[in-house]
Amino acid sequence: LGSGSIIHSMEPIVGYSPEKSQNMVLMGGLTKYVPITKITFFLGTLSLCGIPPLACFWSKDEILHDSWLYSPIFALIAWFTTGLTAFYMFRMYLLTFDGYLRIHFQDYSSLNSTKNSSFYSISLWGKGTLKKVNRNFFFSNMNKNKVCFFSKDIYKINKNVRSKIRDFSTYFRNRYTYMYPHESSNTMLFPLLVLVLFTLFIGSIGISFNGRAIDLDLLSKWLTPSTILFHQKGNSYEDWYGFLSNAFFSVSIALFGLLIASIFYGSIYSSFKNMGLINFFLKTGPKRIILDKIKGVIYNWSYNRGYIDIFYTGIFTMSIRGLAELTQFFDKYIIDGILNGIGVASFFMGEGIKYMGGGRISSYLFLYFSYVSIFLFIFILFFFSSFSLPNSQFS
Repeated sequence: LGSGSIIHSMEPIVGYSPEKSQNMVLMGGLTKYVPITKITFFLGTLSLCGIPPLACFWSKDEILHDSWLYSPIFALIAWFTTGLTAFYMFRMYLLTFDGYLRIHFQDYSSLNSTKNSSFYSISLWGKGTLKKVNRNFFFSNMNKNKVCFFSKDIYKINKNVRSKIRDFSTYFRNRYTYMYPHESSNTMLFPLLVLVLFTLFIGSIGISFNGRAIDLDLLSKWLTPSTILFHQKGNSYEDWYGFLSNAFFSVSIALFGLLIASIFYGSIYSSFKNMGLINFFLKTGPKRIILDKIKGVIYNWSYNRGYIDIFYTGIFTMSIRGLAELTQFFDKYIIDGILNGIGVASFFMGEGIKYMGGGRISSYLFLYFSYVSIFLFIFILFFFSSFSLPNSQFS
């Protein structure tokens, strides 16, 4: 719902065009334009990342703990997936709400026409060709005529330009044309707020903080036995230790993904940016070379969608295509060849028989009696040979 609300807020600016209204490259800085959507989106992002005490934390924490007890391989896969979820969710949040609105920096036509644009390498999956990302991409400066996506310069709007923008928005106000996004209607905001309440408090259902059982009329059958975390008797220390130790690893993985996303995709003015840490990684030296190689591998892996499409194309698509070509060859040259051969043979036989008929009844009678005589001769020959065979055996 948060994504739909953002799309609705972008459509009055770019029109009904999914390539524009759903492109995070054209967004940014939506915090001051859609604050309610931003808050709900942020809480939903943290919940999906598994940050306590939001709803998804409880299920994700239990899944990670139980997967480690079941199999270390499944646990590593689950932990890796948790980190990727946190990274991509926070990446989406930063590109959408952090920084400044980028739709007025560069028009969309030039965005599509140039493949060398810095916007192009972080476009949505499937919207462009694969290319290797420059290692200095996030901190590079473009030409003076262009505006870098992560530029460090602050671009001030001239007063004359401000007046023209104000006149433009006033002139087209009746046509629902806006220069900036606006908050969605109450019909869309109300479900967002309701779901935020569930996100905040639904995780506490079924958890007993005093050691007593919970009796809920609607959910009692679903939540039996209830989860008891904090006993006031006996082994409360062990319960606290087990809960905090399990939560520590799951939350650490999620926070690591959030940190990586904030370093790579956070705005230069963002509070998430730690310039000291960034400068530490940007220092030249052997460590910088190793980090650049690691970063290049990660970016290529991410930009190529984890090479899932390549694997799918090589294993499934090419195999099915080869089987289809083999079936087509068998159908075209074997099945169709037999049928076409019968047809061609029938055609030539018909052409040959056609010249045997002259249209005279006497000729047809002659041929008829000739064939009958031949069959009678063959019949008599076999009849007498079979009749003489027993006599020879008797003698």
